Amino acid sequence: MMKRHSSAALPPSTGGEMHEETMGKADKSYKRPSRCSRLCSFLIIAAAFSMLTCHCYDYVHGGVARVEHARASSRRLGGSPFSDPAVPPRRDTADRKVSADNEAFELAAADARRRRELCSGQYIYVQELPSRFNTDMVWDCEDISPSKDKCKYTANGGFGPRLQESGWYDSDELALDVIFHDRIKRYECLTNDSSLASAVFVPFYAGLDVARHLWGYNVSTRDAMALEMVDLVTARPEWRAMGGRDHFFVAGRTTWDFRRQGDVDAEWGNKLFRLPAVRNMTAIVVEASPWDRNDAAIPYPTAFHPATDEAIFFWQDRVRGLERQWLFSFAGAHAEDSKSIASNLVEQCRASAACSMMECTKGPGNQCDSPASIMKLFQSSTFCLQPRGDRYTRRLAFDAVLAGCIPVFFHPGTAYVQYTWHLPKNHTDYSVYISEEDVRGNVSVEERLRRIPTDAVERMRGAVVGLIPAVTYSDTSTKLESTVNDAFDMAVWGVIRKVAKTRKRILEGRAEDEKPEMYSWKYPLLGEGQKAEDPHEWDPLFAFN
Repeated sequence: MMKRHSSAALPPSTGGEMHEETMGKADKSYKRPSRCSRLCSFLIIAAAFSMLTCHCYDYVHGGVARVEHARASSRRLGGSPFSDPAVPPRRDTADRKVSADNEAFELAAADARRRRELCSGQYIYVQELPSRFNTDMVWDCEDISPSKDKCKYTANGGFGPRLQESGWYDSDELALDVIFHDRIKRYECLTNDSSLASAVFVPFYAGLDVARHLWGYNVSTRDAMALEMVDLVTARPEWRAMGGRDHFFVAGRTTWDFRRQGDVDAEWGNKLFRLPAVRNMTAIVVEASPWDRNDAAIPYPTAFHPATDEAIFFWQDRVRGLERQWLFSFAGAHAEDSKSIASNLVEQCRASAACSMMECTKGPGNQCDSPASIMKLFQSSTFCLQPRGDRYTRRLAFDAVLAGCIPVFFHPGTAYVQYTWHLPKNHTDYSVYISEEDVRGNVSVEERLRRIPTDAVERMRGAVVGLIPAVTYSDTSTKLESTVNDAFDMAVWGVIRKVAKTRKRILEGRAEDEKPEMYSWKYPLLGEGQKAEDPHEWDPLFAFN
């Protein structure tokens, strides 16, 4: 920015003094016209020669822009405070404005080129929907749950109330609808041209919608908004491009809340995922069906939402170097379901001097609802037991990864066949698998864990710590750039890859993929040359009834 001086601040040798001296001499010249004539002629010739010299110099070194720069500089350095009639200020201002406009245009063009290179094949188009399908539900948050205040969990872009430590929030495990929508608004590769988009995002808060009507409502009420959403989206021109196969939305609950089979009020949930149009779309959930291909699971939100890459690196360094006093730990409770092994694990943990137990309870005072308590438990443990409960998956598995604790799974449906976009295909790299059948057969979990060599434990812990960014939803509200791909980035890339495969098949004129959906859990696990029909050790666990 040009710094302006008052005439009083000018140094004594500046052009202001020279101007006054010249004006004084001019006044005296009226009495001596002959000397004035010769003097004026000399000054005119000298000025002309000086300007010609400057013009030639600047022509050689880049043209008129330098002349204008020199003029501006002479004024900036303290020339006469009066305007020089030979150099109109308007022209100088206009030329500098043109130069600034050109520079701004070049910067914008360079940014557009960089964005095209960065976003090639990654553009997302956000479908327009009335606010009643998303943000209005947040405003009416008291209707989301009849038994729990959900309003506080919708704050801060879905992260919930801030905790004392920077980057930590009291996040609800089912707040993914809001978190994902808030994040996609800042996605760098958004486009207003759907023809450029690799995928189309539909901002329908399906999880919040069904949560409002799970208890005490008939099926017509539970299905109403889902049916209305389908009518709106399928009428849009964007739908016709691929029949909705490039569309995706987030339903931040388990898949079972959206798969009601009949139209009896006593049945659970709505039938959103069973609607023909929705079966063409990709539904993002926290737990997917092993037998259906139109939903995909991504990690539950944890309490950690770092605002910078440095915060992630700092946390990784911290948990990597912790001393862990317990061989293993378990946060859970006795299960009412006889199929669950949770009760068995509670008894084993209580009987072992190497295990730390945190019993989860219902209602206020439940330690398992405290991010600080969970982190303290898991950070002090080498292994963290993660059995399934009334559903395959649990948020605590991601809390364990966040704490650098090696998860121990007892059913492949808890992680291995769920989070294939976010977790390595080779599950032995980062976890331990002990089958439920072994536990029911009185296999000692402690003995099994003690058999693992120390160097293998260190390798697994390193892999777990390396997974922390992949299971974290970062706070990008203040972050301009990032070198780390988080859970959101990997979810978007997973959708784009899925759509790209479908688009390629359509362009090549190949028929609709007719893989049996009953093997959906198995497809991501197949190696080169393997078929879904080939026997697999987990076939009995996913037998389709």
